[in-house]
Amino acid sequence: MSDSLEDRVARTTAEVEQLEKDMVAAQAQLQSASHTAVSSDRLVKITVNGKGELTAVEFLDGKYKTMAAAQLSASVMEAITAARAAMARATVEMLDPITRRAPVGSPRQVRGVDWSQVFGSLLDDDLEQQPRRSSRFRDEIHEDDEMPAATPGEAVGDWQKPKDGG
Repeated sequence: MSDSLEDRVARTTAEVEQLEKDMVAAQAQLQSASHTAVSSDRLVKITVNGKGELTAVEFLDGKYKTMAAAQLSASVMEAITAARAAMARATVEMLDPITRRAPVGSPRQVRGVDWSQVFGSLLDDDLEQQPRRSSRFRDEIHEDDEMPAATPGEAVGDWQKPKDGG
């Protein structure tokens, strides 16, 4: 037996209302989310918010005072890119399932999102394998013995959800 038109409308309305609630919750979670990454030379720590905007820059030791501008710039850019890429991946992981649940008949731009259009190269799988601009300076940098070597773009802390556990 087929559903009546009223039943289908009620079911679709309930699906849309649930999607709206899920989007509001996800947006709230992203507003208070952050991600922190450290450059591969362990000199710079960068934090970005849920929008991928830079919120903190920390120089981890005094070596930056004697570094060439290009070397320091490369370390900063590497850490920024790593933090923004991690935040972009977390955003996609959170929002993609919601956007794909839009009911059939929804406008095309609502059903799923072309995340590469939103985040560009930040979602490239080979981003972590690309040579880092700072790699040519590795021989010039004297590593601290007390800090273990890091992989390029290694996260200091994974992206953080709001403190209320939301």
